[in-house]
Amino acid sequence: MGASPESTDVFVVGGGPAGLAAAIAARQKGFSVIVADGSAPFIDKSCGEGMMPETLAVLESLGVKFARGAGQSFRGISFIQNGSQVSGDFPRGQGIGLRRPLLHERLVARAEECGVQFLWKTPITAIISGAGTGSVQLPERTVCAKWIVGADGQGSRVRRWIGLESSTRVGQRYASRRHYRVKPWSNYMEIHWAGKAQAYVTPIGEHEVCVVLMADTPAHELFETALNQMPALRERLFGASLSSRERGAATAMRKLRNVVKSNVALLGDASGGVDAITGEGLRLAFRQALSLADAMAANDLTQYQRAHRKLARRPMLMGNLMLWLGRNPRIRVRVLRALHNHPELFARLLATHAGDGGPARLVSAGAQLGLRLLASQKQLRIVEERS
Repeated sequence: MGASPESTDVFVVGGGPAGLAAAIAARQKGFSVIVADGSAPFIDKSCGEGMMPETLAVLESLGVKFARGAGQSFRGISFIQNGSQVSGDFPRGQGIGLRRPLLHERLVARAEECGVQFLWKTPITAIISGAGTGSVQLPERTVCAKWIVGADGQGSRVRRWIGLESSTRVGQRYASRRHYRVKPWSNYMEIHWAGKAQAYVTPIGEHEVCVVLMADTPAHELFETALNQMPALRERLFGASLSSRERGAATAMRKLRNVVKSNVALLGDASGGVDAITGEGLRLAFRQALSLADAMAANDLTQYQRAHRKLARRPMLMGNLMLWLGRNPRIRVRVLRALHNHPELFARLLATHAGDGGPARLVSAGAQLGLRLLASQKQLRIVEERS
């Protein structure tokens, strides 16, 4: 008789932050876990590299902590446009700006501590799902698994293999990231606005910042084009040298009707996602990982389906709000003016964005902002009529 095929409780396809979080959470429930990825650590990705306080809190629940002095802390978020600026502090704690490979390194180390088995440089060729157990096809062997997790990114093959690709709604934008050798000039993460482009600036070290430019359409020399419309940021970066090569990426608002089929669950960008402008991608993936582990422990993936939908509500609302502002420059000017004149409203929006309250609170803050805009428009009309 031949040898029995290799088996595990949980097989995670994708060794990025989402997949690693899923592996750690599953091990914390006592499951045996294998993670496979076609790449090798430590994986980089074009992203803003800023983690807000709630993201750090979720990481801590996974046992992932950072040494004192790792990265660079920031206290809140600033919106900046044409010399106008509004800033707000996080309601609790501080965020951390950290190079993506350093985050990946710490997640890998934590997963190894938990006993996760890794198959790096190992592409997956197919999966077979099943009600009781499934299998994962590797180049030279097959691994049986009770649960299979697809955490293989926006272009997920797992999603395609299980037939959920056709139920996707997609809205895509383009991003480009640079690191500059320059002392951070602010202890806030800054979002600079110009035309229909945005720039995220995150302090990631004592002498380094991460800058991500985003726009609706791909453009050659996006940085030069956008920075010419952002004089405040251009002045800050003048003369600073690059500390890494420029990296580009696509970012999308993606929603799936279902993220579960049989014994397979999708996680992170493979399960849909929010636009990078929200800064919510990592937090959302880590929360999903904890919910998925709970569902596997309860032997009920429909529990994860419900939790996934609930977790996405607030980030989707915030993403739609930010994209609306990004695509409507004239309205954005009025919004920033209203937030500048009513900083308590910006503080409420930021608190909700940082996880202090659910979708209802965000809708309430948005309604108040709308009322402020209507009031300011009425005042403007009165002034124009009198003149």
